[in-house]
Amino acid sequence: MRALASLFCGFMFGWGLLISGMIRPDKVLGFLDVLAIPSGNWDPSLAVVMAAALAVTVPGYALARRRSPLFAAQNQWPEQTAIDRPLVAGAALFGIGWGLVGLCPGPAIENLATRSPSVVVFVVAMAVGMFAYHLWEARGAAAAARGGAAAAADG
Repeated sequence: MRALASLFCGFMFGWGLLISGMIRPDKVLGFLDVLAIPSGNWDPSLAVVMAAALAVTVPGYALARRRSPLFAAQNQWPEQTAIDRPLVAGAALFGIGWGLVGLCPGPAIENLATRSPSVVVFVVAMAVGMFAYHLWEARGAAAAARGGAAAAADG
């Protein structure tokens, strides 16, 4: 049942991206180009999409925090709330990629259906970046474990 619920949520998310135009890089770039406001070429339509998303998400999270999940033993809320260097760096990379290409991960994956070479290159580069990040994290964890083991041996 959990897989079916995930499939339904993914289906709804994909339709939302499609209907809103978020899968069209030209539309996203037209929204992000705020310097085009004076010339009248700025596309504010995605602001409406984002406002509608917040109007649904905020009450949804408030309701979800008060209830137990239907398809899991417990809610899995993020434990870390600090704004740290990795969060800021990740947000900056996300924003730069979104601003340069007009795609973020969800719309990019949905855009694979178009078989556009630029979208395929973007998704491959995104996957390589994710893999490189996981290698970097594993290397850091291994180094921390070695450092902890050496400190315990010295103790």
